[in-house]
This record gives sequence, C-alpha cells and structure tokens, in this order.
Amino acid sequence: MALCCAISNEVPEHPVVSPSSGAIFERRIIEKYIQENGVDPFSGKDLTVEELIEVKTPPIVKPKPPSATSIPATLKLLQDEWDAVMLYSFTQRQQLQTARQELSHALYQHDAACRVIARLNKEVTAAREALATLKPQAGITSVPQPAVAAEAAGVANQPTEQAGMSAEVIQKLQDKATVLTQERKKRGRTVPEELVTQEQLRSFRTLASHPSLHSASVPGILSLDINPSDTSKILTGGNDKNATVFNKDTEQVVCILKGHTKKVTKVIYHPDEDIVLTASPDATIRIWNVPTSQTTLLLRSHDSAVTGLSLHPTGDYVLSTSEDQHWAFSDIRVGRLLTKVIDQSNVALTTAQFHPDGLIFGTGTADSKVKIWDLKEQSNVANFTGHSGAITSISFSENGYYLATAADDACVKLWDLRKLRNFKTLQLDEGYQIKDLCFDQSGSYLAIAGTDIRVYLCKQWQELKVFNDHTATATGIRFGKHAHYIASTSMDRTLKLYGME
Repeated sequence: MALCCAISNEVPEHPVVSPSSGAIFERRIIEKYIQENGVDPFSGKDLTVEELIEVKTPPIVKPKPPSATSIPATLKLLQDEWDAVMLYSFTQRQQLQTARQELSHALYQHDAACRVIARLNKEVTAAREALATLKPQAGITSVPQPAVAAEAAGVANQPTEQAGMSAEVIQKLQDKATVLTQERKKRGRTVPEELVTQEQLRSFRTLASHPSLHSASVPGILSLDINPSDTSKILTGGNDKNATVFNKDTEQVVCILKGHTKKVTKVIYHPDEDIVLTASPDATIRIWNVPTSQTTLLLRSHDSAVTGLSLHPTGDYVLSTSEDQHWAFSDIRVGRLLTKVIDQSNVALTTAQFHPDGLIFGTGTADSKVKIWDLKEQSNVANFTGHSGAITSISFSENGYYLATAADDACVKLWDLRKLRNFKTLQLDEGYQIKDLCFDQSGSYLAIAGTDIRVYLCKQWQELKVFNDHTATATGIRFGKHAHYIASTSMDRTLKLYGME
C-alpha cells in the first residue's frame, strides 16, 4: 500500500508519522511546518522534530540526476517553492474552516439576539399601552369605578318615556334654522380665502401617524371627529371600548374616556363646549366632560346597538339611530328623551346625519335605502333608492343642497335635495369598501374613507388625491378648518394626518 503525505498528498520520499495525530508526512515538509508553528497540523498539539517517527519503506528508484549543474539547482528551487505552496495551501484551508465555524456561531448568536430584542420590544409596547390606559397624562383623573357604577345606577332610574316635542323646543329649532339659512345666503357662493386650493390639496402628504391612541390587544379605531372650535383636538373611538381625545399640535393624549361596555362606534366633539358624545353597541350614548374625563349624562334611548349619532346645530340635542329600528331625538342638557320614532320598514337603521339647518335629517337603512325626515313633524318626507347594500355613511354638504351617501356596493351617490334625484354616482373598484365620507366646512371637497383615502373636488367631482398609507381599512375621515389638514383613522390602530409641509 502506497503511503501519502497528509499535507502535499504526494508519495513521500522520507515518510514520518506524527505520534500526536498518527498522520503520515514528508519529513522535509513537516519539519518546516514544525519550525514555523511548533504544533501538529491536525491535532494542534505541541510537536517537535525529535518526536517524529520514521517509517521504513522500500527505497524509491529515482532517475539519475542530469549532469548539468544548473538544472539540479533549478529543480531544487522549484521543489522548495512547491513545498511552500503546499504548506500555505494547507494553512489557508485550516483558516477557512475556522472562519466558517466562527461565522456560523456568530449568525446563531445574532438570530438569538434578534428574537430576544423582538420579545422585549413587544413587552415594552404592551407596558406602555397599559401605562397610557391607566394614566394617560399627568394631572388627568380617570373616572373611579364606584362612581361609574353609581352613575349608571342613577341613570337607570331616570324615566325613559318620551317627553315629547314641546312648542318651545320646536320654536328653538325653527329660530336656529332661520339664522343658519340667512348666514348661508350671506356667504353666497364665495369660497373662503383661507380655503386650501386644489393644487395645494394635491400636494398633501402624510405629516404624522399616531398608533398608540388605543389598545393593541383589541386593535382598531372605529370613529373620528375634530373639535370645530379648536381643530388641534381630535376625538377617536376604538374597539377597546374607549374614546380618546388627542392634541395633534402637542402630540399628547388629553384624556381617555372609559365607561362603555362595548366598542365605541360613533363620536362627536361639541362645537362650542369641551364635551364629547359617544355611542356604542352597548345601547347607550354618553356625554363626557373632557377636563374631568367623566361621564356627565348617560342616555338609554334605544334597546339595541346605537348605529348613528348626529348633534343638532343648536348644540343642545342629539339624533341617534339604532338596530332597534328607531331613531331618537334627545336633550343632552337634561338627559331626556324627547321623541322616538320607528321606521315603518321594520329594518335596522345604520346611520344618521342632520342637515346643516337642523330641521331635516337623513337616515340609512340595512336594506339600502336613504330616508329624509322632517324633525318637527317626525315624518318621513323622502326616500332615496339606488344602492345595493347596507348604507354605511351619509353626509350633507354645507351648501344645503347636496347629500352624499355610501353603501356596501363600492359606490358613492350624490343627491340633489331640491329635485330629490341622484345626479352623480362615483363608481369605485369592485370590492372597494366605504366606511365613512364627509364634506369640508365650505362644501368644496368630499373625502371618502375605506379601502383607501380619496378626496374629490365638488361640482366637477374630480378625484384630487389618493392616500394609501393605512395598512387596513380606513374607518373615519374629517377635514380640519379650511381643509388645512385631513385626519383619518383605520383598523390598523393609527390616526394619520395629511397636509402640506
């Protein structure tokens, strides 16, 4: 059996064995390696030339050397170079193997560290949300649970029968409508100078995204409103049963309102006072005092989930709709139900909105109809049909003539209240979801929230801008004063603000 050098893979002339690793080497090669490193090349243990064991083998017949003296010298030089190359090649192979092992170990440690960091980040986020829920901001007092229980018990004892629409209430509504109509005529068709132009609106981009207003354990913001008198304050209602007041300028939570036993689906910020209204599938409407974070009134006007909420222009009354097939008109100053009317269609009502003058209002139904009601007469005066799905949102334009409606049929319909007809349909992509829509305060722009955020120019009904920043369905959309910014909420738990830089 022929021997082979473990380093050069050549048949050795003078084979030796290393007692440390038991490998066969060419004597001259292993001696050079020992002189340089002092260890066995395979076992890595200390090794000296004296410890090498010579192997007895039959002599190898070598050709006779050439007679020319220069050629043997050249061959000796080439032989030495070959030996050096073999030693270097072997050393490189060993270093490569070591580097591979170290890299593998480093990658394993990196992967383990990434997993630990991800877990810690998740725990930190959960802790921050828990802290924000318990103590949203220094100096804000949350409602003590005993007080809530006592309050709820007190409200439950209040009479829920209808007080009726007195002549005084009707006169108050009429006077307000007269004033609002006159103001609209004075404004005429002029557009406010401060209003954002089409070109400016096209340049809107995402200015901020706030994901920590509601709990991450029950993700989703379901409703949105902006304080008309202080547009830095934004109100949101979430899947976590809470409503949150947020200041966009300071980027601080003003208060978190707790009390509903189910998700908060509708919210309204009072235009003149620091109070808000919220509605929920727990069949209640709550009126909150923002500075104290406490419920001041609890309205039990319905027997089922409240689906629509709209504040009357007087600021004293609220309209609500419910799955119990009724709409209700209540006094928020004294917490009294004034009137409650059933929809004769015997279907659930899905949304509600007052006309800017406050004498008529619209409701949406689960069977695709939009109904216009006379508040004073408490009667249904007009019906709009054409949608094919439950009505999800309706909005009256400030001009008093247009009504925009949306349903589960991927389209927005515009209605002329003077001619009681549909004059425009904005057909969106198949499967497009529409959760909310609203006109700006001047009636110049219409915004849609759903699969994405879209803004249209009224009268021409031209699409001006599309925002695709939300990672889930958008649920709420509102314009700031003079459309200087746009706010939207989504099931991805974020409040996003759009505007110019």
